[in-house]
Amino acid sequence: MHAACAVSRPHPHQAVPPPPHGGPVRTRNRLTAALGAVALAAAWAVALPGTAQAANLLTNPGFETGSTSGWSCSGGLGSVVSSPVHGGTKALSGAASASDTAQCTQTVAVQPNTAYTLSGWVRGAYVYLGVTGGASTWTPSASGWSQLSVSFTTGAGQTSAQIFLHGWYGQGTYYADDVALDGPGGGGGGDTQAPTAPGGLTSTGKTSSSVSLSWNASTDNVGVTGYDVYSGSSVVASATGTSATVTGLAASTAYTFTVKARDAAGNASAASSAVSVTTGAGTGGGTGFKQAAPYLYLGWGEPPSATAVMSATGTKWFTMAFILSSGGCNPAWDGQRALTGGVDQTTINAIRAAGGDVVPSIGGWSGNKLGPNCATAEALAGAYQKVISAYGLKAIDVDIENTDEFENTVVQDRVLGALKIVKQNNPGLRTILTFGTSTTGPTYYGNRLIEQSKALGADIDVFTIMPFDFGGGADMYGSTVNAANGLKDKLKSVFGWDDATAYAHVGISGMNGLSDQQETTTPATWTSIRDWSNSHHIARLAFWSVNRDRPCAGGGVAENCSGISQSAWQFTSITAGFTG
Repeated sequence: MHAACAVSRPHPHQAVPPPPHGGPVRTRNRLTAALGAVALAAAWAVALPGTAQAANLLTNPGFETGSTSGWSCSGGLGSVVSSPVHGGTKALSGAASASDTAQCTQTVAVQPNTAYTLSGWVRGAYVYLGVTGGASTWTPSASGWSQLSVSFTTGAGQTSAQIFLHGWYGQGTYYADDVALDGPGGGGGGDTQAPTAPGGLTSTGKTSSSVSLSWNASTDNVGVTGYDVYSGSSVVASATGTSATVTGLAASTAYTFTVKARDAAGNASAASSAVSVTTGAGTGGGTGFKQAAPYLYLGWGEPPSATAVMSATGTKWFTMAFILSSGGCNPAWDGQRALTGGVDQTTINAIRAAGGDVVPSIGGWSGNKLGPNCATAEALAGAYQKVISAYGLKAIDVDIENTDEFENTVVQDRVLGALKIVKQNNPGLRTILTFGTSTTGPTYYGNRLIEQSKALGADIDVFTIMPFDFGGGADMYGSTVNAANGLKDKLKSVFGWDDATAYAHVGISGMNGLSDQQETTTPATWTSIRDWSNSHHIARLAFWSVNRDRPCAGGGVAENCSGISQSAWQFTSITAGFTG
């Protein structure tokens, strides 16, 4: 992994705690909401409201799609996490910053002059739930899940309502789950015409626990507002677009799916033609292994508190860099600090105490590495084993770079042989190889590494590419996707896997903000890369580095900030939404 060497410091943000009822700072939105509520109340006084009926009008209310589909979140600060959750397996994480409340909204069709109830489960400091321009509620502090609920009545001519969730400036990450808007669907006006049935339903990918689907758009006399995916009579996913991923499935099991479209009046289409899919077996070197683990480096770059970052972002894993040689075939942090008894062990203990874990990165771009210094695969495996045993690891990453390891065929084979040995000696251990790439996939040496891993029976779980340093002005989203697809195609050809199995062995490790070659990866770009990674069910998502995940617009390539405008820990928050 390339390490930037600049030493400039970012300008610190000062958190502004919210006054209990708004106060003089940043109150424009809340004042507007209050005035809007008064105006609406005056309009409603002319007629009695209709009666709400129990039907959740929200799309993706429990975030079980694994994405924020149906919701729009400010600043790219909204993501979906697997923990903590209130119900199901997913929840919303909003990384509120010093300058952004991480507001997530969804607009739904409603009927005029009708009563509705909005509710949701939240946790965090200063979490708000409400209707833009109308009623809202909030909690100052919820260390566990707490339900918020508010009732409102639409105006005489109102046909839509925007639901919002947000945190508060400088108060850190909030979580929300199982949001519900109960009442009759909108449209009204005698619209009884249902949309046409979706066509062309097909499976675009699968793992041992999920199936991805796509279909052709339906049409409607007024407009299609969403789609529901059914397994039998149960809705298993919802979407506003023409694709969805059904998660939480059993391995090696046959499922049959259909899709129905719905419009603003609540009319549902006939079901699409059915498609049957059998999930993967969940075996075979990496299938089912998912890891969101940004790099944390204690050697420079004003290392942040790992537990503070975890608390602010919801991230659980870190890739700890770097294990090098302290002389000969002896592993040490940065080649200088003992494996145990120092700051590295203290940090790892704290991460684990907070519910997280680490994967050490062995190697990197520079420094004295173990691969060339250990004379045989057996000796190198012994060095790896010291690291594994020191921490009882679940996974290790060998970051194989430069001419001394990556472009040295003898050392390549030595690394692969060592990883084969430690995997045989440590049942359940996951092995990761991280290496550079071209914009279209692995280079000559990358292709050789993959081919030799098969020839030597190394049983590598994840092949992670580093899609950056292509050159200034590169399209970082397009180049990353093209490189990952090139890796997927190489894995298919070498191992004989299908698309889904190959993607389940792919990892991406990017560089946030400015790269060494002045490429720019913005939070929006990284969000798109994460969403692509989720939709294709790859195994691992990382970036270099948490140390740099701080704003310093115009600061250049620095070790302690990204060189661009962003919120603190924004890339880490986005990465925490990777679920594979």
